[in-house]
Amino acid sequence: MCYELIIVYYTLIKFNYESTYSYNMSQLTMLHNDDINFPPVHLALTEPDGLLAVGGDLTSQRLIKAYQQGIFPWFNEGDPLMWWSPARRCVIYCSDFYVNKSFNKFLKKCEFTITINHAFEAVINHCRLPRKDDCGTWIDDQMTKAYVGLHNQKIAHSVEIWHDNTLVGGLYGVFVNNTFCGESMFSLMPNASKTALLALSKFMQKHDVLLIDCQIDNPHLSSLGAVLIPRREFVSHLSSTNIKMPTINWDPKEITFE
Repeated sequence: MCYELIIVYYTLIKFNYESTYSYNMSQLTMLHNDDINFPPVHLALTEPDGLLAVGGDLTSQRLIKAYQQGIFPWFNEGDPLMWWSPARRCVIYCSDFYVNKSFNKFLKKCEFTITINHAFEAVINHCRLPRKDDCGTWIDDQMTKAYVGLHNQKIAHSVEIWHDNTLVGGLYGVFVNNTFCGESMFSLMPNASKTALLALSKFMQKHDVLLIDCQIDNPHLSSLGAVLIPRREFVSHLSSTNIKMPTINWDPKEITFE
């Protein structure tokens, strides 16, 4: 994704940060700090897929509004803020999480302890570390501060995986409109992040939450049962008034697969 972000970055410089930018015969909206509204998601670009707007800030109000509309921030460190809503959304239906034979065998002997919201800042700090073959991290200081702020408001949450009292894996994301919007995960031991995602899906399913938003697909997520759905279907799910909002106790605690 870094190549596409660089292209957009230099396009914005060329147009001197006007209110909108011509890009592939479309209009790219520049957000301003005094207005937290987003353009309709159907106006997102097709190339790069889903780029909807640039600029603005990462206040809690803007982030919450974004997630409620199926929009998320994603940008390279040092680049302008970029907001996305891809044409097809990668999701895991909690009831359809796939556990293959080898993972099932691992789980039967698993010695991990699983918690929720015990170490949010530690999880996000692990997630922001550069990974092999990555061209950087999109979780910079401002992103970290923004999501820690959401966590303090009990809107962003983490799942932690522990082995011998050491944090070895986990994930974090934002819960809005009966949907857990996953942001990032990390693993320091085999199957640690996979176990965190399975634990999250079981916890969500127990509270009648239908799906986990994974944003963009990859082979690893597909192997766990993730599927692509049209943007309009995902946005419709977020805005549905027929889905009962569950009451979830997000206090720090240990959880199991039971």
